Amino acid sequence: MTDNERAITDGQRQRAGVIWDFHRMHHEVRPTDAAIGLGSHDLGVPAFCAELYRAGLFPTLVFSGGPNPTAPERFPRGEAVHFREHALALGVPADAVLLEPGARNTGQNITLSREVLTAAGITPRTVLLVSMPYMERRAYATARKVWPEVEVICASAPLEFDDYLKTIGDEQHVVHQLVGDLQRVIEYPRLGFAIEQHVPEDVHAAYEALIHDGFTSRLLAPGTAM
Repeated sequence: MTDNERAITDGQRQRAGVIWDFHRMHHEVRPTDAAIGLGSHDLGVPAFCAELYRAGLFPTLVFSGGPNPTAPERFPRGEAVHFREHALALGVPADAVLLEPGARNTGQNITLSREVLTAAGITPRTVLLVSMPYMERRAYATARKVWPEVEVICASAPLEFDDYLKTIGDEQHVVHQLVGDLQRVIEYPRLGFAIEQHVPEDVHAAYEALIHDGFTSRLLAPGTAM
């Protein structure tokens, strides 16, 4: 794929930025009883987890995730395993990290991580969910549905949209992901996977325009829960 194929137009960038801003929860990051690093294709997640751990924000960190559904070759031994190795290389002690290597979607990330924490004798009242920036809102909505008794704080690497595009290196891929995550925010409540959240009109308009432009590769297939 060439650089031109990976690039997006100025209008698409503007519309994607509207969706990006909506996906960010803008929670105040503060100390919690535990953290969960949600599996993905982005090593920025374990890197930011390591930074937050070193800042003393939580004593226990769970990495969750099996094979990446869109790029299984990136982490052949599964997201959680590679994320843990990356965090250890950045100075997180091994005894602070728990592993959940089976999750295939966000609901499983959270429910299976909860089981891992319970098995370790940890019943948190507050949990920090660390994800890719555009996954914050979906992670929050899912956690509030499947783990309503815990207080959820969402966090991601503090990057602006243009900076994130540069770190990934494939602008079209990021926009496909943004659109797909927004569809899940919209559709998952009626499927019972997440709580309902208001989606502003400008966000809806940007979403429809990007779908019209062909950013559809991460849209849900019938019967899919990811």
